[in-house]
Amino acid sequence: MSRDAIIGAIQRGLRRGPLPPDQQAMLAARTALHHRHLIPARGQLDLAGRVVLFAQYVEREFGTVARLPNRAAVPEAITSYLAKQNIAPSIVVSPHPDLEQIPFRDKPMLQVRYGVATAHDAASLQQAFAGVAETGTLVLPSAPTRPVKNNLLPDTAIVVVQAKDIVACYEDAFDRLRHAGAMPRNVMLVTGPSRSADIEQTLELGAHGPRRLHVLIIDGES
Repeated sequence: MSRDAIIGAIQRGLRRGPLPPDQQAMLAARTALHHRHLIPARGQLDLAGRVVLFAQYVEREFGTVARLPNRAAVPEAITSYLAKQNIAPSIVVSPHPDLEQIPFRDKPMLQVRYGVATAHDAASLQQAFAGVAETGTLVLPSAPTRPVKNNLLPDTAIVVVQAKDIVACYEDAFDRLRHAGAMPRNVMLVTGPSRSADIEQTLELGAHGPRRLHVLIIDGES
């Protein structure tokens, strides 16, 4: 169903026609301005401070973090992490240009498949668009190079984020998305592994997605 058809159905349900010109102009101006609300002061730091704060919040939300000097260190970091978690050395990698530059051939014992995750993949590697320091949140917009299934199906999610892409607040992240082009169909904001305490207030990891989240921060390419 097209956008016009959906809006038309809503208008008919509300028994309303198109908005008057003055109200249309007001809404268009408000949308174009992207008005910001109160922004927490804790994320308003220099780059080094944002990276430290981001890592602290990831770990507070049951994720883990490793800081690496460059992309060349990623294969060893992944192999070591999977071994510590007693997970088979196999991973599905999103077909992102930055991830395709990682020299996985130097780690032949690590089985790498580029593409979209299936229910049989135990671990995935994704490239974050940005990180949000104020909450330790990863910004993962949908795209052919960032398949949404890779964020949801594997039990273990490993995400690469460059230090220079860690911003202070959500507003900064969405500004970056707007400047990058048309807004994507889906933007996942991931803060820690999937979890729920709906049943008897007992925390259960992996309730609606990965039960493990491991973030690799690339420092040297800032």
